[in-house]
Amino acid sequence: MSQLSHPAHTLLEKLDGFSVIIDADRQRADIVLERAPFNIISMAQRDQLRLVFESLDENPAVRVIVLRAVGEHFSSGGDIRGFLDATPEHVSKLAWNIAAPARCSKPVIAANRGFCFGVGFEISLACDFRIVSETSQYALPEQKLGQIPGSGGSARLQKMVGITRTKDVVMRSRRVPGQQAYEWGIATMCVPDAELEKATDALVEELLAFSPIAQRTAKKLLNDTEDSTLSIAIELEGHCYSRLRSSDDFREGVEAFHQKRKADFKGS
Repeated sequence: MSQLSHPAHTLLEKLDGFSVIIDADRQRADIVLERAPFNIISMAQRDQLRLVFESLDENPAVRVIVLRAVGEHFSSGGDIRGFLDATPEHVSKLAWNIAAPARCSKPVIAANRGFCFGVGFEISLACDFRIVSETSQYALPEQKLGQIPGSGGSARLQKMVGITRTKDVVMRSRRVPGQQAYEWGIATMCVPDAELEKATDALVEELLAFSPIAQRTAKKLLNDTEDSTLSIAIELEGHCYSRLRSSDDFREGVEAFHQKRKADFKGS
């Protein structure tokens, strides 16, 4: 039998413009954009980010993933020149790559500050939680290039804030400040810039206190029922609830509640 090969085997040998930090003791992984000052995201980097999320999803030492950046800006967007060089087939996969945080079964937090434009905004929208600093500015500026968002940005934003506000942002290439993003329901919380890391760490610790299997179930259920009717969503919620009743973590949670102690969840 000939040896099987796949591009993924070599694609992660040298990460392009970012690093991955795994802290097994804290059950946390950080994906850090490192192409300062604007942390432009290249075409190759999109492929790598997808594979990294898939790898961390399978890593038993990781329970929470944080997507953050060095410097004063999260990301000013993608490598514009790279779009001209990319094949149509490659471009067609952009949305799939950037949706990797949403497909990941584990909680994913985006820590945003400064510019968060284009694909930087789109990959943040695919995360479960967005913590923004007061310096943050969200934007989908593709209209200035004679284009539209191509990695799920307008679709995800419309689900969150409605068509009127989405047209205001997309068709005018308008920037949304951090506080306004929080008020609109795009951001989970808005904090002073100096407190972004502290707020992110606190959310990680909060999520780690819950049952991993309950967290995974809740995320999948909410994602899967976003477009469903109310009756179907309630039906699926009931099935998920029933399944969790037989889990070790549910038994541990009930016993800990009655014994007035902190639950020791194992994820099974």
